[in-house]
Amino acid sequence: MTARLREVRAEALVAAPRDAVWRILSDHEGMPRWMPVREVVRRRDGVPEPDGIGAIRTVKSAGLAFDEEIVDAKPGERLEYRVIAGAPLRDHRGVVRLSAEGAGTRVVWTVRFRPWIPGTGPLLARHVRRLVEAGLAGLSRLASRSS
Repeated sequence: MTARLREVRAEALVAAPRDAVWRILSDHEGMPRWMPVREVVRRRDGVPEPDGIGAIRTVKSAGLAFDEEIVDAKPGERLEYRVIAGAPLRDHRGVVRLSAEGAGTRVVWTVRFRPWIPGTGPLLARHVRRLVEAGLAGLSRLASRSS
């Protein structure tokens, strides 16, 4: 039996221009400055930038270490990634979209996944929601100060 696909979606209006938000979002090893993670290490460079498409990063947080791969990026607009190892989920896809709104940036973060273990979907979805919401709050604080 295949576990049901889960989706978590959160958004925030950041008081900073898109390019400032993108600089922070696309700096993978800088994630601990705004995301509730302990460490992020780029394991493989992407193209055309080291943090671009094909980059693999290891994220360490709360006793877990999992690998993510950047699968698509359009600077200033969209970052897509997927978990490829270390997390109790599959069919994962995370998409962060940026759009100009007034003098700021609307950030919409969507994560879809299936849990590895049936019945754990609601628990994992709550955990992912907390991480995404905390990440958006941290991104907003850092971008607002940096712009």
